[in-house]
Amino acid sequence: MGLKADVWIRKMALEHGMIEPFVERQVREGVISFGLSSYGYDMRVASSFKIFTNVYSAIVDPKNFSPQSFVDVETDVCIVPPNSFALARSVEYFRIPPNVLTLCVGKSTYARTGIITNVTPFEPGWEGYVTLEISNTTPLPAKIYANEGIAQVVFFEGDEQCEVTYADRKGKYQGQVGVTPPKL
Repeated sequence: MGLKADVWIRKMALEHGMIEPFVERQVREGVISFGLSSYGYDMRVASSFKIFTNVYSAIVDPKNFSPQSFVDVETDVCIVPPNSFALARSVEYFRIPPNVLTLCVGKSTYARTGIITNVTPFEPGWEGYVTLEISNTTPLPAKIYANEGIAQVVFFEGDEQCEVTYADRKGKYQGQVGVTPPKL
């Protein structure tokens, strides 16, 4: 299984629509960087957020998720409360080839301020906007900047194609378009 470089990522994005919209170079000036990097792609966070709240004293249950667990916010700068959590989505729509798996890691600029971004792997054949899990591990409010970098996606190509892709098994998050809470 090989890690894919910028040349491959660019080709797959431009010729096969793997990433849309696609930014061909790293944008850095005055923003948290995003776009194509040497061995990955720095995706951006969109301006729609679901901020977790305990206003209604709902229990967070991944098998029976209550919409009362969060507050919807549309903003250019999201404030995540101390020791709290928000869901968001990527600006980019991804279409993962059937022989590719991605891993995603948070940007160092956020990590160095106690902001952890978690994203599960994009499985072979998956497509959609990425739901991002953003944790504020600090005792202070934290700013998340919409339309700027949030996490880096790295692409691994398998030595052979898997028998069943995420699309084949009709995965529950296939084709997601908004900030998607947990489904059972």
